[in-house]
Amino acid sequence: MNKLQKIKKILKKMGSVLIAYSGGVDSTLLLKLARDVLGGEVLAVTAVSPTYPQDELIFSKIMARNLGVKQRVIKTCELKNRQFIVNRSNRCYFCKKELFRRLKEIAKKKNIKFVIDATNLSDNNDFRPGSIAKKELGIRSPLAEAGFTKADIRKISKRLKLPTWNKPALACLASRIAYGEKISVPLLNKINQAEAFLKRQGFIQVRLRHYNGLCRLEMTPKDILLAVQKRGLITRKMKQLGYNYVTLDLEGYRTGSMNEVLKKA
Repeated sequence: MNKLQKIKKILKKMGSVLIAYSGGVDSTLLLKLARDVLGGEVLAVTAVSPTYPQDELIFSKIMARNLGVKQRVIKTCELKNRQFIVNRSNRCYFCKKELFRRLKEIAKKKNIKFVIDATNLSDNNDFRPGSIAKKELGIRSPLAEAGFTKADIRKISKRLKLPTWNKPALACLASRIAYGEKISVPLLNKINQAEAFLKRQGFIQVRLRHYNGLCRLEMTPKDILLAVQKRGLITRKMKQLGYNYVTLDLEGYRTGSMNEVLKKA
């Protein structure tokens, strides 16, 4: 049995599902497959807060509508949790616990059997304390259960003609902030504005890593030369947003770079 057959079998056995839907490549494939297998027994729930990139909500609504899936948008309140905003290395646990608790409540009210997310096997390569909250609350991950990696997801998404097949990876805006620095709405908004500006300059896969008055910019290696060419424009904008120093990471974009300090500790 191949991976695609396996996940369809898993979903069919579930009967009805609530999907934590962000609009990213992973959750869009999961939403598509669940809709194909379960028809109307699928609900996509998209959680919004200052930690969620603002332009992604519109995209998630378009995708849910195009796939013919009911969507509900909720607001989460992780920024009211002191254990989250103090920004220790386990901050993701508190954010995910808030999210999955809310999703479980919705599923119970609507008699939906399972809450699922789009975790895949490639996610095991990074430090993800949010996975503890997922286990505590009984959240299932069909993509991981069926053996899907990130490469598998992009390959099948392309075959199914999903526009997300080559979409850049998404991540919570809080993941841009160095551990130990307090998370706040103004800071999240500043990071969102900075990354939106960089995308308008043609940088598709880009991350701004925030260290108080310094920002470290990560982008794909092929875009580093473009960044050097536009260094004056980029530097002016970043300083307008309050950064004293603007640096370019020559190693390029990679997921979980903020966790590299944990591996060395």
